[in-house]
Amino acid sequence: MSVDAAVKLQLGDLDLDARLRAADDETVAILGPNGAGKTTLLRAIAGLVRLDEGQVVIDGEVVDEPATGRYVVPERRSIGIIFQNYLLFPHLSVLENIAFGLRSRHMARGEARRRAKEWLERVGLGDRGNARPSDLSGGEQQRVALARALVIEPRLLLLDEPLAALDIGTRTELRRNLHAQLATFPGARVLVTHELLDAIGLADRLVVLDRGHIAQEGPVAAVSAQPRSRYVADLVGLNLLRGTGHDHTIELDTGGSVTTADRVSGKVCVAIQPRSVSLYRSRPEGSPRNVWNGRISGTDLLGDRVRIHVDGQVPLVAEVTPAAVGELGLQSDVEVWTSVKATDLTVYST
Repeated sequence: MSVDAAVKLQLGDLDLDARLRAADDETVAILGPNGAGKTTLLRAIAGLVRLDEGQVVIDGEVVDEPATGRYVVPERRSIGIIFQNYLLFPHLSVLENIAFGLRSRHMARGEARRRAKEWLERVGLGDRGNARPSDLSGGEQQRVALARALVIEPRLLLLDEPLAALDIGTRTELRRNLHAQLATFPGARVLVTHELLDAIGLADRLVVLDRGHIAQEGPVAAVSAQPRSRYVADLVGLNLLRGTGHDHTIELDTGGSVTTADRVSGKVCVAIQPRSVSLYRSRPEGSPRNVWNGRISGTDLLGDRVRIHVDGQVPLVAEVTPAAVGELGLQSDVEVWTSVKATDLTVYST
């Protein structure tokens, strides 16, 4: 295990109490809404924020433990950090930026420059050593920041929103390049992001942080398929309902009920794909069991589909074609009926 951090601290309104583990050759993404404590958790592991309680262990070494007074300053921890805006030194050349960490560890100038040149080649910038950071594109600055973090051969790599400063047009390619670079790093990687695509593209495992506490963690596919918080459900585009099951009925926490194809019991989550939600202007005929009345609160265009937000006792998001929007007159404040087949529900324990 490369990092095992049990972090407890109070910072303003944030009450952070979370445990994070990451093993060698593993990338863990910390995902969560703004203010959840993602960056604070990362900074606590780095030693930039002191713990109130808990312990941080990196590669077997205790580097922060308030109970015993043990605290290792950030520059003496076996970590490399990539900050959101990269924080390259504007007055230094690209080569000098990369060599900085080695020089601060008292390595001879010649050897530091030699290793920095090796890393410049590895990130594909061998001809930009004399350039200043201001001469580089955002993607090139990211690669310099990565080289500067890795040249010191850390056991743990921390990345705080490494793609956030890039424009949308270059994110996909640079996400792919970053993934390839991270695969060559033998230690643990911990990534902070609020973008699900970045987490899916870079991480092996997700840790979802909400208001300073871990709401869910696990492999990317498992968290995406069975979200346990409204935040994650929104990210992956699912409707999420909570309730208590008995036989074929789930009494929802917010009121109303859902009928299931299989028997259920106890506290459960119900995930519904927006494309599985049918919309009607009047109550559908026949005997569908999952039918609810509501009112449209908004619409969003999503590629060749339109997402319809319906408020009511059972609030749902439906996904329909633009043609259906016109045919049914689906617009804000229109009353509608929603329906979902029992076989289209995904039910799992909370």
